[in-house]
Amino acid sequence: MKKYLIAIIFMALVQMAFADPIMPDDKPLNDSIIVEFGQSGKMVFVIDNPDDFERLKNMDINQIIKELDLPKSSQNGELTVVEIKQKDGNKEIVTIYEDMGETEVTVGRYKVIVDDSGNRTKVKLITGPKKDKDPNFRTYINTDIGINTFFENGDIPGEGKAYNPKGWGSWNIGWNWMASQKLSKGKYWDFGLGLSWYNFKLDNANYQILGKEDGVAFVNRTDVNGFKSKVSASYLNVLTMYRLDFGKLNDSGRDGLRVAIGPYAGYRLGGRSKFVYRELGGSGRKKDKTSAGGYLNNFRFGIRGEIGFRSVTFFSTYDFNPLFQKPLSPNLHPFSFGLVF
Repeated sequence: MKKYLIAIIFMALVQMAFADPIMPDDKPLNDSIIVEFGQSGKMVFVIDNPDDFERLKNMDINQIIKELDLPKSSQNGELTVVEIKQKDGNKEIVTIYEDMGETEVTVGRYKVIVDDSGNRTKVKLITGPKKDKDPNFRTYINTDIGINTFFENGDIPGEGKAYNPKGWGSWNIGWNWMASQKLSKGKYWDFGLGLSWYNFKLDNANYQILGKEDGVAFVNRTDVNGFKSKVSASYLNVLTMYRLDFGKLNDSGRDGLRVAIGPYAGYRLGGRSKFVYRELGGSGRKKDKTSAGGYLNNFRFGIRGEIGFRSVTFFSTYDFNPLFQKPLSPNLHPFSFGLVF
């Protein structure tokens, strides 16, 4: 009775795992190799293709065990492992473990435990969590939230500079539609199209950013009390990155480092400068808003890098061209860093 029950369960689980019935006209197996080791170890290989036999000769035992993806066990019963492969290339590992009146049949994330040790046969079905699939191609949307600063001749401007940016308030917000093509195990080529917003808030709020005929100027407004001074710009961007996922390479899932790097380019959609102040004699807050299109570069291009672990991913970008049009000064290259959601 127990053998019939196990056979029925086996067929049902295989059908559940593949979502298609096994066809009766599948080619029968016609050869087997038995490898014995230790005091009672035994491995049986059933082969129906000469190419598979040649491949088996070039494999070592560690590679075979790794490909079967067997769970580690300290139990002393008898374990039988069967690999079932369909014509379309899909395959599933089936394990049957027997010990002391109890039998476990595992196919994919389904496990059936048959307990025949008592007067009645007990059957228990356990469904495990779904494994994360790694498709060859996928699309997704992510969001960048970070902080902007400047690089001038390889250095970040110091406190004495009029255009020294303030960290808190110099936000970088980005939205990207991404497409990822799997090249091989753990290796991907990503493509993206998105929008981003630069905001540079000056640390010294008394300086107003103004465009003039001879270049952009940071004017010290000693006639008013400044509260906020910033310049902002929005861009339509395209980007591409080569990504390595060491978790996928080492079969550790999300428990691995992810790194990516690649170029990007963008076209400016808009830009403006904003100066918020109060008159010295006393007044409410006033705002001066001017278009920044006359002194901002219409194009940007640079390099983006990402590094992540588990659910956390950091990004950084660096513009190779300056924010302000040449030959206008100063020669400031935007640099951003933050989190990807």
